[in-house]
Amino acid sequence: MPRYLVERAIPAGLDLLSSNGSGRAIEQVLACYSDRRVHWIHSFVSVDQTRMFCLCNAPGPEAIRLSSRAGGLPVERIFEISVLDPFSTRMIDPK
Repeated sequence: MPRYLVERAIPAGLDLLSSNGSGRAIEQVLACYSDRRVHWIHSFVSVDQTRMFCLCNAPGPEAIRLSSRAGGLPVERIFEISVLDPFSTRMIDPK
């Protein structure tokens, strides 16, 4: 299944970094993704709490848009991505 990075603008006044705010955000994300085969992996929140970046697997961008709309979560942009990290690639010796 393809992997996507979803950029969201966080509505003013929503505190995602407190335990109460993050709990509500997690419930909201899980509720909107549960019925469209969208699997939430994890999210990153900017320190100023104006942006959230969600990593998920989904059959396509439209499933993410429909799920987000149903859950009341804004979607700014969706990028299909590939993973590149030091554990998933072989380092090449330049010699």
